[in-house]
Amino acid sequence: MTNTLLAVSIALLGGLLMTRLFKPLKLPSVTAYLIAGVLVGPYCLGALGVDSIGFGTMESVHMLSLISDVALGFIAFSIGNEFRMDELKKTGKQALVIGIFQALVATLFVDLALVGLIMILPEGTLSLPQAITLGAIATATAPAATLMVVRQYKAKGPLTDLLLPIVALDDAVGLIVFAVSFGIAKTLISGQVDLVSIIVNPIVEIVCSLVLGAVMGWVLTQLEKLFNSNTNRLNLTIGVVFLTASLSMLKFEVGHIHIGFSSLLTCMMLGTVFCNICELSHDLMAACDKWTSPLFALFFVISGSELELNVFADWAIVVVGIVYIVFRCLGKYYGTLFSAKATKCSPEICKYLGITLFPQAGVALGMCAIASNELGDIGTLIRNITLFAVLIYELFGPLLTRWALTKAGDIKPMSDEVKNRREHKLRQAGQKK
Repeated sequence: MTNTLLAVSIALLGGLLMTRLFKPLKLPSVTAYLIAGVLVGPYCLGALGVDSIGFGTMESVHMLSLISDVALGFIAFSIGNEFRMDELKKTGKQALVIGIFQALVATLFVDLALVGLIMILPEGTLSLPQAITLGAIATATAPAATLMVVRQYKAKGPLTDLLLPIVALDDAVGLIVFAVSFGIAKTLISGQVDLVSIIVNPIVEIVCSLVLGAVMGWVLTQLEKLFNSNTNRLNLTIGVVFLTASLSMLKFEVGHIHIGFSSLLTCMMLGTVFCNICELSHDLMAACDKWTSPLFALFFVISGSELELNVFADWAIVVVGIVYIVFRCLGKYYGTLFSAKATKCSPEICKYLGITLFPQAGVALGMCAIASNELGDIGTLIRNITLFAVLIYELFGPLLTRWALTKAGDIKPMSDEVKNRREHKLRQAGQKK
């Protein structure tokens, strides 16, 4: 326990110090946290045998999965704040059309590219079930990295207003596409069609997640009325998010139907209902964001430690991974471009929104874990290719997101007035010393 606590504290402090080291390079804090995670993880300090000040093995990293689960719950809860009805009246239709279309186009691009690759690579390197499953995983976009970049640079504008709802919708679309594609992949392997897995289970999971989140959002709003202190209200909000995240981990079977929940969808629905029916939600959401800042930082450091660098050792994984990355990005970009034009978005949104959807992590890793567990050796290749792609996306995705938001005008450069005010304060502090 002591070693775990020491590793967590060093991971958090190391991540924060890395942001200072990278500040002259103007890199997003997310990238700094991820690199700090790689350095304290099994492939750097762990490989040197320095276990006491880092994560010596992948098992020690996985022991902290609870922190990641909680952080994702709060990330989804924050994104629920973007689904306020007054805002959705302006952007809801565009977000829905773009969110669905870009995910499907990304799947189509990756499927076609990998099927073509099967014909080129040596026999047995990549199979059709693997290609179909990877195409489904391509739908997923990482909400965590995107949200952190938006917060760090205080991005605000038409593109940001569309971006966060679309990232949230990706989870629902991804669940359906993955369930259908994965069911087809298993059918190709076994020769047996399972309509329950392909159609019923994903619909049940989405409906159950939305219902549970809505109920917990209503419960949170009613409980808030019992307290007058903002501190107690904040404590209550944090406690209910913890409870909702834990309830969303429940899984059980009813006959042949698998009943489970998506943590991201459940906590997102919690935030959506809460921010629409609670009059104090604006203040509580802002206070909650400040409380969760170190939790998010630790989440990304742990995510960096989970990136497996040994995927570079297999040339087949590298080749397939590069094709997957390139064609997923093309699918996301052009799917967004065409659907944004069709919904009459501004030129800046059409041009730059797709780039902000490149990051990929948590949901994709969950999908590849399912494939790895259920398909054995066939699933192992899917897992390794996804890990390779996530490594690249997580390191470079936040940079591209920041660049796109800046070009679209949602991230404003610091004005001369603000710069002069900061320099004046620094000079005053120096004179006092």
